Order: sequence, then structure tokens, then C-alpha cells
Amino acid sequence: MKINFFEKLIGSGFYTGYIPYASGTFGSLAALLIYLIPGFEDPFILIPSIIIFTFYGIYIGSKFEMVYGVDPAECTVDEVVGMWISLLFVPKEMGYLLAAFLIWRILDILKPFPARQMEKLHGGLGIMMDDVIAGIYALILIHLIIFIPSKFIFK
Repeated sequence: MKINFFEKLIGSGFYTGYIPYASGTFGSLAALLIYLIPGFEDPFILIPSIIIFTFYGIYIGSKFEMVYGVDPAECTVDEVVGMWISLLFVPKEMGYLLAAFLIWRILDILKPFPARQMEKLHGGLGIMMDDVIAGIYALILIHLIIFIPSKFIFK
């Protein structure tokens, strides 16, 4: 099984998967940097990007597993998708972005129910789905952080 240049580029989260330590954190950071591109936060760009990278990630994640083993560190497209999910509708303000990044990384590591169970799915589906779920949890938490102070504390 051979992985071509494009598959390596996307599957490794823009080559962050080949960083020998904390590849998931570097993959998440790459996703955040892409999010900072002007206009990328537009839901009409971000949501299709999430969908495309999720489905392609399932496909390429299975290929990465055949080459590198089960849930390989080299495959960080799942961190890219999870980070982007956590940033949906988040204002481009550094405090919120940093909070979203930290919450996402914590939840990606802890894998709250049912994320850990999704990780047990076969191939690329397991690689991607635990991060999609953790990203949804991070999205909910960051929006609670945004909503609660604006409605109750700073009223």
C-alpha cells in the first residue's frame, strides 16, 4: 500500500503528523492557523471543509492504518476536523480562539463518552469519529463560555 503526496499532505494534517512528538497538538495548531485565513470562518466555507475533510479522512485514515498501524500518530486529519468543528461560529478573537484550542485538546485527549467508544470502530471511521464527537463537545463548551458572560455577567 502506497500513500501519494496529496494523501500524505491531507492525512497528516499538512505534514504535522510527521512531527515526532505531540503531532495531534501540531495538527490542531495547523487547523487553527488555516482558520485564521480571512474568510475561512465563514460557515459556507468552514462547514463544507469539515464535511469534505471528514469523509476524505475516513478514506485516508484507513490507508494510513494499513501503512503505519492502528490509529497512527502520522494521521492528524482527525485533529484538523475536530479543531475546525470546535471553531464553528466562534468570533475571531484571540481569547476565544485560545479557549477553543485548549478545550478541544483536553477533550481530544480525555475522549468523553461516546468518543472513546467511537475510537474502537474499524479503520478511518474510528480515527475520525472520536474527534468529531470531541469537537462537538468542545463547540458546545466554547459557546457556553461565549454565551454565559454576555447574558449574565456583563448585563
